[in-house]
Amino acid sequence: MKDVTVDEWKSLIAEDNNAVILDVRTLEEVEEGKLEGAKHIDIYMGQGFIDEVKKLDVSKNYYVYCRSGGRSVQACTLMEQLGIETTYNMLGGYTEWDATH
Repeated sequence: MKDVTVDEWKSLIAEDNNAVILDVRTLEEVEEGKLEGAKHIDIYMGQGFIDEVKKLDVSKNYYVYCRSGGRSVQACTLMEQLGIETTYNMLGGYTEWDATH
């Protein structure tokens, strides 16, 4: 897992043809707004989250965010334990993204 700022995130995704954006917030949080094209898997689903992560393509690069950056760290760690090698955690999460847009 690599922690990246919002600006670094934007630069990396712009040049990454293998990128998948993953939103790990709750459905209620997602309904308030999300990043365009983001796939949603709520980390609070517990085993359900793990089951969904196991379905992901391990060859992709995953850009993970939550509300403020805490849950996305947990998600990246779990994803790496499940065989996904490349994960990026957005520092500050959606709150920081929203503040800069």
